[in-house]
Amino acid sequence: MTITDGITTGSLDVPGARLHYEVRGAGPLVFVVGSPMGAADFASFADALATDHTVVTYDPRGLAGSTIDDPTQDATPDLRADDVAAILDALGTESADVFGSSGGAITGLALVTRHPGRVRTLIAHEPPLLELLPDAEAQHAATDAIIETFHRDGPEAAFVHFMTNAGYDMSDPNVGPPPGPEPTEAELAKRMADAARFFNHELRDTARYLPDMAALQASSTQVLVGIGVESGHLLTYRTSTALCELLGSSPVEFPGEHGGFMAHPVAFADRIREVLA
Repeated sequence: MTITDGITTGSLDVPGARLHYEVRGAGPLVFVVGSPMGAADFASFADALATDHTVVTYDPRGLAGSTIDDPTQDATPDLRADDVAAILDALGTESADVFGSSGGAITGLALVTRHPGRVRTLIAHEPPLLELLPDAEAQHAATDAIIETFHRDGPEAAFVHFMTNAGYDMSDPNVGPPPGPEPTEAELAKRMADAARFFNHELRDTARYLPDMAALQASSTQVLVGIGVESGHLLTYRTSTALCELLGSSPVEFPGEHGGFMAHPVAFADRIREVLA
């Protein structure tokens, strides 16, 4: 493990992969889980939360700094949950609060049912549980079409297709990642590899995941469903409210929309504190 600028960086060997994870701050532990988002995507939010919490972030296997032995292995929610549990074991942590966003929220749901007792409170922020929708079959067809777009036209076209289906107006200049420096050739190659991992081996399994509702309701974990205050136009608003109906709970509002933790990191961290308190 190494420590740089107050962030402890570790690597963990698990069956079939080597996971990169980061630990910052001190206090009650919150594990922040994304999919396909990695540690870097949560950095500003994690920094804001780490003033009074221990915050753990990681790169899912095969993405960013986490390697994988078999690049064709599918990243199922159960497998991702096992990886999170393994990092908790490595940290000597019996249980933790978990914040999962998007596909990471589905990882969190799998963690609750697959590893009982490891999660105190799960904040599942906008999980894309397409199986819960009345038009699930049409949504699965859309997922297949997005993957076909990736193979036919490449990652940029697939990303636009994905975001449009999710409910974003792609003519809005504020949609998508902020502009930055031109990537190097090596960075472009890594982005392409990560895109291939997502579209070929993660998206379909995430979109078709159906949580074990009986196990969720019987669990000792407090499961809260987070929804962005600006997310009413998004597909994940529908999936999140559908999960709330099955749980018999009300959604918990968070700043911004689906990526509110990036757009409003400080306010988002403050809201996490309120919810966990």
